[in-house]
Amino acid sequence: MDILHTPIFEGRPENTTNRLDKEIRTYDLLDSLHIPYQRIDHEAMPTIEACHDVDKRLGIHVCKNLFLCNTQKTNFYLLMMPGEKKFQTKVVSKQLGVARLSFAPEEYMLELLDITPGSVSVMGLMNDSENKIQLLMDRDLLKEEYLGCHPCINTSSLKLSTKDILEKFLPAVHHEAVFVDL
Repeated sequence: MDILHTPIFEGRPENTTNRLDKEIRTYDLLDSLHIPYQRIDHEAMPTIEACHDVDKRLGIHVCKNLFLCNTQKTNFYLLMMPGEKKFQTKVVSKQLGVARLSFAPEEYMLELLDITPGSVSVMGLMNDSENKIQLLMDRDLLKEEYLGCHPCINTSSLKLSTKDILEKFLPAVHHEAVFVDL
């Protein structure tokens, strides 16, 4: 599939046949909040590297999303950072004043965010009704007018205004971002 020539759609798909419920719920929430977004559909994109052409097509920079936890697996974090930056656990852990962070096990990702590996996205916070996950955002993302993310499944990608994510989406899902410097 040639991503660079894939059609860009405004908003939700007209035909939702063969789309997962969690993806449709993402569109429902964005629409209810009057958040405009562009969308492209594509083959599964399980890694940040696979998303480079998607980002070129949407005119955005790669945003890496990592699902992390503390050693005891009692505190969970969703880290959003520029794709070209390297994740250094000691840097983030020190800024948060917590013991070493590591990647959270897959079962917690599914249980808390209703997301599977390769589909981690800020949109998954809509499924965290008990606020068990702290959103962490690299401060450099604030320089971006738009951010890209998956609608809880990695066969579509969305382009959303950073301002809409921070001022409409996060308050609606009862989460706040803690800003870190990576």
